[in-house]
Amino acid sequence: MTILAPPKLDDIDLQVIELIDEQKARLRHYVHNNPQRWDGALRRNTMARAIQGSNTIEGYDATIDDAIAAVDAEEPMDTDAETWREIVGYRNAMTYILQLAEDEHFEFHPQLIRSLHFMMLQHDLRKMPGRWRPGEIFVVNELTEERVYTGPDFALVPKLVGELVDFLNEASDVPIMVKAAMAHLNLTMIHPFKDGNGRMARALQTLVLSREGIVSPIFSSIEEWLGRNTPAYFEILAATGQGSWHPENDPHNWIVFCLTAHFQQAYTIVKRNEWYARIYNDIEKIQEKAKLPERAYSALMDGALGLRVRAGRYRGEHGISDVVASRDLRKMADADLLVPHGERRGRYYTGSKTLLEIAAKHKTSAKAGDPYEMVRLKNAPELPFQ
Repeated sequence: MTILAPPKLDDIDLQVIELIDEQKARLRHYVHNNPQRWDGALRRNTMARAIQGSNTIEGYDATIDDAIAAVDAEEPMDTDAETWREIVGYRNAMTYILQLAEDEHFEFHPQLIRSLHFMMLQHDLRKMPGRWRPGEIFVVNELTEERVYTGPDFALVPKLVGELVDFLNEASDVPIMVKAAMAHLNLTMIHPFKDGNGRMARALQTLVLSREGIVSPIFSSIEEWLGRNTPAYFEILAATGQGSWHPENDPHNWIVFCLTAHFQQAYTIVKRNEWYARIYNDIEKIQEKAKLPERAYSALMDGALGLRVRAGRYRGEHGISDVVASRDLRKMADADLLVPHGERRGRYYTGSKTLLEIAAKHKTSAKAGDPYEMVRLKNAPELPFQ
């Protein structure tokens, strides 16, 4: 094999994977065995944060409202045209990945990777969407203008990607999270495209994870976490790559980084789900008191979460007419639960002080710890009482 091979896992790595599986089991119980009304919001918002995170790494900053608008195929509210095209392209690729998750005839193929790249960047033909790069490529630190990585010779790209695809298709005992991390790392180091290599590598990692079948694919992605930890992400890639194509390098530290990301992201989603549940319980009481229709919970949840509520999304979510959607939202505003902004087509609503206080009251500040440190503490021998 001339691509980077998975490292031999330590016992502590395997124990961390067990911790991650425990978090995923909790999440699976929440979203599969006991689905609730806020489940749709959790999935949508998590996908939006993954899209937002991956694009932020590349310098395309969009608000969470606009990332959600992209997920819902609505018009943007704040984002500039260039960023919006990048966000929509990434959404299209991610949507296809989610469709492939349940395809029983699926297999990895170089053309699939090229097709996903085309979906992401078809709006800018200068970036050669869907085509391997025709020449050399460098990664430059924008702050220092220093060249930090040189990709392998472009003539090797088809062969190297072919090896990566073979690795992904072959049966092995490599844990799925490790396999996905190696897909991400190898595609990043091969750098097969003129542009968009980082986003493609992160999307490929999510695609590999989507085949796991344990929990919803969007809950397996670590793209949101990578967006929150971008400096550390760049640092570990640079340390692993060592400046140029080195397939003999040991990627163990990269695997430790990704497993840590998986644990902390899974913990975040579990806690977010629990937070949504507590908000919903209070909203349900308010909804009954105000005699609002049962479907109003979705707009009230968005309002409580600090998101903008638009009639189009509310209408589409519940399959109702414009008239009914407008009437519902007006009723929520009259009950001092939503606050209207703007006029006519540009109108949107935000959560009232009442809703925002509910969300703030239930928010927890608990953060996920370092799973490796947790395992070390668990394995530490107990000292005799002195």
